Amino acid sequence: MEMGFRWYGPDEDAVKLQDIRQIPGAKQVVGALFDVPVGEVWPLAKIKALKAQIEAAGLKFTIVESVNIHDDIKIGLPTRDRYIENYQQTIRNLAQVGVKTICYNFMPIFDWIRTDLHFKLDDGSKALAFQERYTAEDPQVLIQQIQQGDNGFSLPGWEPERLAKVQQLFKAYADVDAPRLAANLKYFLDAILPVCEECHIQMAIHPDDPPMPLFGLPRIFKNAADMRAIVAMNPSLANGFTICTGSLGENPDNDIPAIIREFVAQGRVPFVHARNIKYAGHGHDFREAAHLSSEGSLDMYEIMKALHDTGFDGVIRPDHGRDIWGEAGRPGYGLYDRALGLTYLNGLWEAISKS
Repeated sequence: MEMGFRWYGPDEDAVKLQDIRQIPGAKQVVGALFDVPVGEVWPLAKIKALKAQIEAAGLKFTIVESVNIHDDIKIGLPTRDRYIENYQQTIRNLAQVGVKTICYNFMPIFDWIRTDLHFKLDDGSKALAFQERYTAEDPQVLIQQIQQGDNGFSLPGWEPERLAKVQQLFKAYADVDAPRLAANLKYFLDAILPVCEECHIQMAIHPDDPPMPLFGLPRIFKNAADMRAIVAMNPSLANGFTICTGSLGENPDNDIPAIIREFVAQGRVPFVHARNIKYAGHGHDFREAAHLSSEGSLDMYEIMKALHDTGFDGVIRPDHGRDIWGEAGRPGYGLYDRALGLTYLNGLWEAISKS
């Protein structure tokens, strides 16, 4: 097992590689090329430059988050084959520099949904939060709210140029129900997994966030039953999962340690986002919490124990930290609380290993 830390690059991230290098236990940088338009081939030269930059800081680069899927693939348009061919070439290029895992998602329109980027906690820190009542309104209201609170950062899945066309996107997805979305995922997997096998790369689909239909949009990865259905689409071991404890945990019916034990044992989990959330007590409302079990609604000890017991040997990264100590960068992705989270997770792992 190795601890990783997500990084948005030198131009977009207030967190520097030297900051990550100083976090005890941090070994991997989870990065991507954020300036390449979705659907285009990631140039090999740019990938090599990113890898060289990361390795020059004394860190590893074996996992990408994310190579996003073009909407034409998710919708199932005739143009999807061109974008799938581009994706195949990106896989080959990433393999050339030693990338082993590609995290991605298959969520329509929004990669994730929060309704408040600066929810104030009793201790004065701020966190991302979700209140279900906002999703009953026109999504444009939520989009404006998110853009006003993003501190000037372009948030993944909420890029201004994409959201400017959101009404057209809703029209494009109008006929995409859950069965059609599943069929389109299978079409994509059947096309790329042979390339992944050739290149020794494992795909790791991320859960829907939150794991429930919103704004009339279908969902593909909400629970263990969905995971079994995705495995059934294509049995290749290159067809894997990102276990995001927070996303899955946003539905209290999901037994995360049981999910870990089932799918890590199958060799299908190369990547874990380990974060905690706090249920707000109103329907599906929640907020992000400090990673400690005592601070949230998820038992992080049992989650880490399940990973340890099943012999997990992939990459774990902390996720969605609070904004603490006056930090005011990218919401949810500051340095301090995620660094605390990483050291806490590392401490749990060490204690479980020695017990």
